[in-house]
Amino acid sequence: MIKKEIRERYEKLKKAIDNYRYLYHVEDKEEISQEALDSLKNELVKLEEEYPIFITPDSPSQRVAGEPLKEFKKVKHKVAQWSFNDAFDEEDIKNFDERVKRFLKAETGKDVSPTYTCELKIDGLKVVLEYQKGKLKTAATRGDGKVGEDVTLNVRTIESIPLKLEKEIDMIAEGEVWLGKKSLEKINKKREKLGEPVFANPRNAAAGSIRQLDPKVVAERNLDSFIYDIAQLDSDAPDTQFEELGLLQKLGFKVNRNFELCKNIDEAIGFWKKWKDKANKEDYLVDGVVIKVNEREYQEAIGYTGKAPRFAIAFKFPAEQVTTIVEDIVLQVGRTGVLTPVAHLKPVSVAGSTVSRATLHNEDEIKRLGVRVGDTVVLQKAGDVIPDIVSVLKEMRTGKEKEYVFPKKVSICGGDGSVERIEGQAAYRCVNKNSFTQQKRKFEYFVSKKAFNIDGLGPQIIDKLLEQNLISEFDDIFTLKKGDLLELEGFRDKSADSLLAEIENAKEVELAQFLISLSIDQVGEETAYDLADHFGTLESIQNASEEQLEAIQGVGGVVAHSIQVWFKDKNNVGLLKRLLKHITIPRQGKPLVKHEGLAFVGITFVLTGTMENMSRDEAKAKIRAVGGSVSSSVSKNTDYVVAGDSPGSKYDEAQKLGVKVIDEKEFMKLIS
Repeated sequence: MIKKEIRERYEKLKKAIDNYRYLYHVEDKEEISQEALDSLKNELVKLEEEYPIFITPDSPSQRVAGEPLKEFKKVKHKVAQWSFNDAFDEEDIKNFDERVKRFLKAETGKDVSPTYTCELKIDGLKVVLEYQKGKLKTAATRGDGKVGEDVTLNVRTIESIPLKLEKEIDMIAEGEVWLGKKSLEKINKKREKLGEPVFANPRNAAAGSIRQLDPKVVAERNLDSFIYDIAQLDSDAPDTQFEELGLLQKLGFKVNRNFELCKNIDEAIGFWKKWKDKANKEDYLVDGVVIKVNEREYQEAIGYTGKAPRFAIAFKFPAEQVTTIVEDIVLQVGRTGVLTPVAHLKPVSVAGSTVSRATLHNEDEIKRLGVRVGDTVVLQKAGDVIPDIVSVLKEMRTGKEKEYVFPKKVSICGGDGSVERIEGQAAYRCVNKNSFTQQKRKFEYFVSKKAFNIDGLGPQIIDKLLEQNLISEFDDIFTLKKGDLLELEGFRDKSADSLLAEIENAKEVELAQFLISLSIDQVGEETAYDLADHFGTLESIQNASEEQLEAIQGVGGVVAHSIQVWFKDKNNVGLLKRLLKHITIPRQGKPLVKHEGLAFVGITFVLTGTMENMSRDEAKAKIRAVGGSVSSSVSKNTDYVVAGDSPGSKYDEAQKLGVKVIDEKEFMKLIS
């Protein structure tokens, strides 16, 4: 039996440690030194080692990180996670106030003047905390609003988040996990010493930290939190948002104390003005003020749209502005075929990230701004993934700037490239309705193993890059910056660095692979290898006549003409020039297939079915190495059909034409 005194000592230790934790991490009061607090924790741990029965999930010792996770589990939110609509000026806020009053009049039948609670909008990572009987059960990221990731083990290491509430209640609370600017400096200094890439800003560092698979890493990062909302409560919720924040504090949560009850929208605007100039003095990132209708009954009456509450809005601070130069203006085609002009910029750091692109929206916006290629422009990032150009510094012009004329035909539209202006809109779209799909497929082929072989740049990422106007031509892939990738959902420091490394490795490419990547009409994989073997350099192919092209075995008149047309097209010429600024193509030596004495010169193989010991690409490489060629179809000119498991119609065609069929073992014996 455990002595009563020992149990009492243990319980007092738990209570004292949690109280000092709360005072220090929530109230910013240091009642005892950190050394003294550590001493109490050590005593607690020793008692738990001696009496394991004492250990409960809410013990201060259980904040210690456990073993690394293999992956994050998905969590379905019990309460839908909304995001706020944004406002960027006083007019937006006054319109919001008018909408709120209209809704309330429609619902109540009378004129109502709500009050507003104003809170600082913390730029961190949203977390959803579920407590059962006052104890932390799960912590999850927002995810897509319906399903998030279980980050409970990581969140338990954050000292400002209570493992046990002051009351034994069931509730779901929402808040923001953040990293202080001073903590970021310490982390980045350590990473620099270790030769690791530094975090761009506290927001990215917080997001990257909370999604670490190793909780020990999270524990070292000194993350903090502010909790601001009760999403669900097993008892009556407070009548106002202001009272709700007070209750969260009483329950043991850390609440940002810089909130204020405003009688009307003018006072709310005044709160925003006050903090707009001093927010950067805080240790945490603040990117605006959240204005909420204070009265809960009014909140419920106003309700939600499909993605955001009608009773609240995020009033963003003015975006950071920088200047840079417009190096080019290119068109990006979206899913619906709408063409968006995108400015390619001299890379510049804005809001903690390096960016190299900015949307120009449409032709009318280009005319309104008067922007030209070569202009010095003012760039800002204000809530959008892709920054905006807000003005042109015309006094910086040299006379070499070029006006942008919206073209009548655009190659990325496919077909004949025709475009049309949408009736009643400022936007143009491709006449060819399949343009986005075509463009997407070309990009996917460009980065495939047969071409540039950029591992990690799959269809989903290409989709995101296209959707966010980060790429529109093949060469754009090689100009991507880390800041561009970090703005995309799912990207963190490590994944961004990994993809950029793969792109860098792909900058040296064989001639045949380069030709394959271009998606030249009529030029398949084998034709690309034949061209590379015959001419040796890209320049020789560019300068070749149709007669010279036709002289190559397997290249007929149609193929030769298609190659000529492609290389003479001015858009393609421009693309090649831009690509060659980033990549190198080693000069092709005299091909082995031309050497005398090789038994398989002029021998054609067709592959069908699945090989047991090699991929199809590996088999093709072996054939080419001994002088043979590979065809995609069986004909009377085919010498061998190599049949693996589950051969298709090519096997049947070979039998019909009397072409010799061999299996994988015979094939290996033949070419060895």
